[in-house]
Amino acid sequence: MTGAEIMGDLLRWRAPLIAIVAAEWIKTGSLPESAPLPSILVRVTSLTDWQTLRVGALIRSTGRISVAVRAENYRQQGVLIREVRTLHGFTGDHGDARRISIRTAGLGPDVRGLGGSFEQTQDFRVSFDAPA
Repeated sequence: MTGAEIMGDLLRWRAPLIAIVAAEWIKTGSLPESAPLPSILVRVTSLTDWQTLRVGALIRSTGRISVAVRAENYRQQGVLIREVRTLHGFTGDHGDARRISIRTAGLGPDVRGLGGSFEQTQDFRVSFDAPA
């Protein structure tokens, strides 16, 4: 499991966000150019693995995860960013990942995207333990 997969799953489970963006349009990796608005893309920007020498142990990973929102207008962009940012401070377990910690790590600029969409990126630091 990666930090991007963790973030994508947690975003898809947020009812207030799903009321705006269909769960199937919260993607990890890439979005097709034909993706409807609004949509969300979650990607790994960087990753640090803290290696252990014990077989079968958990490995602590910390990743910088980028969550890009694509919206129909500026107001919707702001609403989406605020909803995404609610994951700041999350701690817990998810799937194989244990002791997850999510913190914000910087807000990107407002940009115009494909087809005149309104886009902005929120970065996070996602730390977790996962099986070796």
